[in-house]
Amino acid sequence: MCFPHDARPPITPISGAAVDSEDLVLTSKDGTKFAAFVARSENPSGAGIVILPDVRGLFPFYEELALRFAEEGINAVAFDFFGRTAGVSKRDADFDFMPEVKETKADKIAEDVGACVDYLRSAPGGSCSRIFTVGFCFGGSNSWLQAAAGHGLAGAIGFYGRPGPSFADGSPGPIDRAGDMKAPILGLMGGADQGIPQEQVDELKKALAAAGVEHEIVVYPGAPHSFFDRHYEEHAGASADAWKRCLEFVRSH
Repeated sequence: MCFPHDARPPITPISGAAVDSEDLVLTSKDGTKFAAFVARSENPSGAGIVILPDVRGLFPFYEELALRFAEEGINAVAFDFFGRTAGVSKRDADFDFMPEVKETKADKIAEDVGACVDYLRSAPGGSCSRIFTVGFCFGGSNSWLQAAAGHGLAGAIGFYGRPGPSFADGSPGPIDRAGDMKAPILGLMGGADQGIPQEQVDELKKALAAAGVEHEIVVYPGAPHSFFDRHYEEHAGASADAWKRCLEFVRSH
């Protein structure tokens, strides 16, 4: 399991930062409508980021994360994976997400990300000139995969993504797609993540290096899966460092 429904990003809001936000319904390449949430900075840097949630899909953690990015001058769109199977409505903590996850397809996730990228590049999205992705767990793996999806990304960030095949549809994972990646990669991993052993992390590093993909994979000793949550006070240092690295990655690319 990834973040519980009451999880929140471990990031302090910036006092006085001006941000505009709203719920959206975007349309994918195949005509599917899906839910999204946009946060736009009133002092934009020209960068935009697409947020790929964990297995729960779009819920308040990711909407709040979008606001925190916008406070830093990075326009952000967080979107929901389940437009094709569960519609565009808001969902509560009782939402049964796993049946929906099992229906997702890597190519359709890429199409939805493409719609988010197009929105960020449009005038309503802030005419962003540099687009990134960031994702968590299921979204972390899929965030890295977007570097191979032809979006023209400036970079892809993944928190504790699985390096191997997607558990949803068995399609090739980041290790197997490394040779197709056209953007720098940042990985932020928990050293005590029982679901992602160090051997898999090392294999991802080797695949990216062999493919000549610029990358940085950071492993936080003792940090569990989903450590990036304000409820994990004992991992506040890892969370603060991970957030700093995200911002530096965007600013340096």
